Amino acid sequence: MSIQRVLIVDDDSLSREFLTEAVRTLGYQTDAVPSGETALERLGSREYHLVLTDLRMPGIGGVELVERIGRDFPDVPVVLVTAHGSVETAVDAMRHGAVDFLMKPCSPETIELVIKRLDRTHRLERENAYLRAEVASSVGEDLIASSQGMRDTLEVAKRIAASKGTVLITGESGTGKERVAQFIHNRSARADGPFIRVNCAALSETLLESELFGHEKGAFTGAHKRREGRFELADGGTLLLDEIGEISPALQTKLLRVLEEEEFERVGGTTTLKVDVRVIATTNRDLKREAEAGAFREDLYYRLHVLPVHMKPLRDRSDDVMPLAEHFAVRYAGENGRQTPTFSEEARELLLGWHWPGNVRELENAIQRAVVLLEGETVGAADLFFGSSNVEHGPFETRAGGNASVWSISAASPLANHQLREIERFAILSTLEATGGNKTEAARRLGVTARTLSNKMKLWRQLGLVA
Repeated sequence: MSIQRVLIVDDDSLSREFLTEAVRTLGYQTDAVPSGETALERLGSREYHLVLTDLRMPGIGGVELVERIGRDFPDVPVVLVTAHGSVETAVDAMRHGAVDFLMKPCSPETIELVIKRLDRTHRLERENAYLRAEVASSVGEDLIASSQGMRDTLEVAKRIAASKGTVLITGESGTGKERVAQFIHNRSARADGPFIRVNCAALSETLLESELFGHEKGAFTGAHKRREGRFELADGGTLLLDEIGEISPALQTKLLRVLEEEEFERVGGTTTLKVDVRVIATTNRDLKREAEAGAFREDLYYRLHVLPVHMKPLRDRSDDVMPLAEHFAVRYAGENGRQTPTFSEEARELLLGWHWPGNVRELENAIQRAVVLLEGETVGAADLFFGSSNVEHGPFETRAGGNASVWSISAASPLANHQLREIERFAILSTLEATGGNKTEAARRLGVTARTLSNKMKLWRQLGLVA
């Protein structure tokens, strides 16, 4: 969150008025108080992003105020403004927690320089903290565009990048929507700003609200301190809302307000915060149809669908299959300290012949597995495990279908005369068993979100259909 509201503390009325006018002229909201005691009361009742305080004041002086703020309001930086003592005195106060100091008389230009430096430092600290937490799942572009369809998509993305409008990226799971979002951010005017992402399908409604908007201390059980949300972290940059179709109606309303007014309140808070964020949303669902059916807010859909990008499935851009396979082979060979393997003709035919229901993600997993387990220097057909290749499908059989294998249920299959809901339950429970109970992996294999899978399991438990 950038600096927006500044609290000025000075017992001298002339100095207080000068600082107030100077800071206000720079475009910041200001409150001014004559003592440290009053400053602490204000900090307890209203949110401030910076405190400018005199060093020598009756009662609670500048040094004590710095210490008290550091203890009770650790997220609020303090800058000392003083005409007394020496630079050594101010430096000593910084040892107690002040982030900077100004010597009176100070010009508005000097004040602006200090505030902007603090704003930039605070932003970098927040971005670094976020990146450290996300480094394990960081997303690079890794975009291969050999097919005409993918080249056309990236051309649209390049044109979109120059604007500020909201982007909605649609397509099946595993097609690379998140990487195209990063591609758009990297080519936008916000490229130097943060790129923050949140998986809307992975969190409950309460957790997602806190993740997006942040929360105040004591807002709910476990909220031991104030926490900034992803909108604040993304201020000046881009926020990726992955699987936007999974958010609840209540959160849809709050999200619409942020998109329209660029303001919100933290959970449990009353202070309205302003942000400058570009939103990119992704979904594997038909939001237009859901909006028409009343399952998704129609006004939010049109607010998101300003600049649409559609990702074609991998089966419709077969020219990308081998370039992607070779790209993943290079990457995973490097990660495992191995020589990059080649692909036999049989392996190429198998890769090009499969219809890739899991899209690029399925291809990546297949190549990673092949490289890690490979004993020689060439990936053969026997080294590739995906779809119906080298895998037993139980009640399903395969038959030729053009260039791909197509799953079907034989007449003798135990599933042939069962209702769809029973087949669905069989598929989910079998996949959970195959993944050792890993719901995230099971949801990926089934082509649904983790939340959808959890909701179905919860319903079946309530009905006594599963243990």
